[in-house]
Amino acid sequence: MKRLLATSAIVLSAATFGSAAMAQNIFALVPKNMNNPFFDQARDGCMKAEAESGGKFKCEYIGPGEHGGGDEQVQIVQDLVARGDVKGIGVSPANAAAMAVALQAAKDAGIPVITWDSDLLPENQDLRVAYIGTHNYDIGVNIAKLVQEIKPNGGTICIQSGGAAAANHNERMQGIRDTLGGKTGTTSPGEALAGENGWTEAQGCPLYTDDDFPKSVQQFEDFMAANPDVDAFTPTGGFPQFIPDANRAAVEPYKGKIADGSLALVVADTLPIQIDQMKEGFSAGQVGQRPFEMGYKVMLAFEQMAEGGAAPEDPTYTGLDVCTPKNVDTCIAQ
Repeated sequence: MKRLLATSAIVLSAATFGSAAMAQNIFALVPKNMNNPFFDQARDGCMKAEAESGGKFKCEYIGPGEHGGGDEQVQIVQDLVARGDVKGIGVSPANAAAMAVALQAAKDAGIPVITWDSDLLPENQDLRVAYIGTHNYDIGVNIAKLVQEIKPNGGTICIQSGGAAAANHNERMQGIRDTLGGKTGTTSPGEALAGENGWTEAQGCPLYTDDDFPKSVQQFEDFMAANPDVDAFTPTGGFPQFIPDANRAAVEPYKGKIADGSLALVVADTLPIQIDQMKEGFSAGQVGQRPFEMGYKVMLAFEQMAEGGAAPEDPTYTGLDVCTPKNVDTCIAQ
């Protein structure tokens, strides 16, 4: 199984995009999966940092296939550690608990690790140098605030998440639940809403997509067919919108409810294909991250440490963009 997993990984470096420069150091950037518009932006930031380095390092972008996940990602990181030529590993853990095993081996080998997009569990954070990415709890907070603006009296909500073991999505869920329910002092993923401030989670929710985009669209269709009067539906990632034609077809019957405020469909992430859908009336709001900046800053941090500089601030937050149809032309940070 180890050999199969290792060979199924997809590897990209700047050489893939036309650069023939040889690099002194190799820094790996490991997403949860490949062929994902969100992680593609992190890849592009990684490649930009390499190009600007003048050959000081190579960005090796390597991760599980499109439908890969926790086990395959752990194997990829273990293989990177075993190679001996990788001088830094940046990883967005799909399964935070499982990834700790691989990162213990990296720490023992003296390979610095930076988590990005998604962090380790608190008890394992000594295994990495720093986290660079979004304050994930705040994504949930801002999704909930947009929902509250649309449905100030509460209602029934369904949260659609990624993997059940994905720390970043659990933190976003906690932010949604805490904000809608008026709670503090909870632990991730928060406490299910059962009437607090007028909000109740629909039966069968949260829905877990496991980062499977077609599955996420099917979940929405099935849930809405069974619960046509739900007040809010909030994906904690851009899963359904990443396959825009399928998502448009699924949401089309509910555009009228989105337009008149009957359905608060608020989605995480603000990639161009998502903003286009919001402009067309397929969502009521988007709360986005800055994945390009994540990939870029992870590489710069490794370069700085390799040259004897300080580790990055922990955590290093890359900011959020909160978009609605009203501010869509100005909401994305430049």
